[in-house]
Amino acid sequence: MKVSYLVLVAFTSVSMVSCVSSKKFKAEQARYAELSDKHNQLQNDLKGCEDAKAEEARKRAGLESEIANLNKQMEFLKENNTTALKQLQDLSVISSAQAESIKKSMDNLGLKDAYIQDLQSQMAKKDSLNMALVMNLKGAIGNMEDEDINIKVDKGVVYVDISDKLLFKSGSYAITTRAEEVLGKVALVLKNQPDIEFMVEGHTDNNEVRGNIGIIKDNWDLSVMRATSVVKVLQKKYGLDPAKMAAAGRGEYKPVADNATAAGKAANRRTRIVILPQLDQFYKLLEKK
Repeated sequence: MKVSYLVLVAFTSVSMVSCVSSKKFKAEQARYAELSDKHNQLQNDLKGCEDAKAEEARKRAGLESEIANLNKQMEFLKENNTTALKQLQDLSVISSAQAESIKKSMDNLGLKDAYIQDLQSQMAKKDSLNMALVMNLKGAIGNMEDEDINIKVDKGVVYVDISDKLLFKSGSYAITTRAEEVLGKVALVLKNQPDIEFMVEGHTDNNEVRGNIGIIKDNWDLSVMRATSVVKVLQKKYGLDPAKMAAAGRGEYKPVADNATAAGKAANRRTRIVILPQLDQFYKLLEKK
């Protein structure tokens, strides 16, 4: 009897230890899977950034090569012009005053060359700032499905596209709780760049607005009200300077996909944040020269 009791106790202890170990093992497996998913997502984000960086580097290399060729041609022409000018002056074909005038024109050519290089330097700086802004935005937003939000640089302008299924309910301009969280992350990056100005654009598909939804009569109204709703959240909840923001509605007239399909309509229903280029800096360069 005593021996049977001891065996029972031992068996129960082993079972309990086995059960606990199994639970811990499954928990660690789940945690490993979660970390693995996060690692894969980060790897994908990193690859996307590296691809974008490589593409920008390729474009810049092409431009630098073209600039180098133009500079060589300019130097060649300057040398030829100087030689020709001296020969003409020696032959008394032109007067000293005319030779001096031509020389001043050639000097101005050199000043224009320096001016062009200054503009190119400013453009390169702007491209670097745009790339840093894109990286910061992607880092702040983190793991987000591609169809919900897209951040890109196109022709020197940074765009943040957010799908309406994330921001609003159908036919509404009231922002969802999940969307406020995403806008908060975007606002955090924009707030750290006080010189940046941006425009929030509302876009719709070509479906007619139906039902009685108050002041909304058509897609123009809906797109404007959605853009205004986003601007108000950025200002009132996250403290962005309203003087740096603008709200605009594009209605159905700037589609990015074909409205003939459901997928195309979904892509066209979006809100776009456009980081406005700081053109005043280039105007100042023009005035200075």
